[in-house]
Amino acid sequence: MATGSDNNNNKLILYSYWRSSCAHRVRIALNLKGLKYEYKSVNLLKGEQSGPEFLKLNPVGYVPVLADGDFVVSDSFAIIMDKFPQHPLLPRDIQKRTINFQVANIVASSIQPLQNLPVLKLIEEKVNPDEKLPWLNSVMRKGFTAIENLLKDIAGRYATGDEVYMADLFLAPQLYAAEMRINLDMTEFPILARLHETYKEIPAFQEALPEIQPDAPSKGH
Repeated sequence: MATGSDNNNNKLILYSYWRSSCAHRVRIALNLKGLKYEYKSVNLLKGEQSGPEFLKLNPVGYVPVLADGDFVVSDSFAIIMDKFPQHPLLPRDIQKRTINFQVANIVASSIQPLQNLPVLKLIEEKVNPDEKLPWLNSVMRKGFTAIENLLKDIAGRYATGDEVYMADLFLAPQLYAAEMRINLDMTEFPILARLHETYKEIPAFQEALPEIQPDAPSKGH
């Protein structure tokens, strides 16, 4: 398997948190591309993302960050679209490409940011702790409704056909969260429910699962 950038022996370092869906999608991408990396945990619950050393890597204070020598990328979308050519994550077909971008953007702008730790903490402190789960449900359902409609005429074995592309990488962590964290009723989303089961058959997806990461609680953290 490849190790690092195209023309040198730099070792890839992924700054990650086991439960972060953004880091989850990047782990899938690196696995699909056959890229080895060193996993460095950034504990979001302890606020390590706000420490001075991490902020040098990503001034916004979010994971994931991918370091390839001096080349540092601090956004999951940018990492997935990065310079590694193995296993292209966008199809040539223009319609499928645009749908991949649409699905990725629905997840990245309309689902994930509305269910991250700062938002949930705000709801807990300013509204009511009991409102967190209903909020997560409503955000997920709205996004999934849009994506289900987008995929209804184009889905194949995977989101946009019979090859794994960007849309699948963005969907998989959200579908995982819908099952494991929110217990969302997926009966109204038959395409997404089927995709979720399909992703469970792909080693690159399974190796990226939160519970098997080095910093997962089951690993002693």
